[in-house]
Amino acid sequence: MIAYLSGTVREIREHSAVVVAGGVGYEVQCPVSTLGKLTVGETAELNTRFVVREDAQLLFGFHDADSVRVFDLLTSVSGVGPKLALALLSAMPVSALAAGLLGGDVKLLSSVSGVGKKTAERLVLELQGKIPEHLAAPATGGGAKAARVTSTAGRDAVDALLALGFREAQVRGVVAELLASDPDLSADSLIRKSLGKLR
Repeated sequence: MIAYLSGTVREIREHSAVVVAGGVGYEVQCPVSTLGKLTVGETAELNTRFVVREDAQLLFGFHDADSVRVFDLLTSVSGVGPKLALALLSAMPVSALAAGLLGGDVKLLSSVSGVGKKTAERLVLELQGKIPEHLAAPATGGGAKAARVTSTAGRDAVDALLALGFREAQVRGVVAELLASDPDLSADSLIRKSLGKLR
């Protein structure tokens, strides 16, 4: 089992990064949140999971322990493979995903590409009692759970981004994350910052 990888980022691709360690370049599949923290030419330190299948050997990397914890829980559910788990972690912040699982938000989960209603229901059924509650708290503290967009500016930003064709789960996750770091952002600022993260 490859549990940890430290090396220089050589290339960042759409869904993965190439990290050079010990003269070997490892392609690491990463969620969007992790890819956003990597810079070509700089050192990356990733918690990893190595998945061996009949047709492939895949290495998945995460910038924090919470993402690995949720990835492990997601892939423990029947019918949920590592690629689908990665899609869920890419669609929204860990706190939003954890809140959705704890709250039984089937609509939020099934809005992620590749996750049907039955899969979303199975995820809630099997993981609702296993997700640590602290994961659902916004990283900056505060009472509102992540993925809940309650401000008028937040709702306006979500509506505008949905009209542009982005997926609801991803939009709500990004807007909630921005509001958690700065609750006073205007709708225009939220839309502009969200577009930078979504594209």
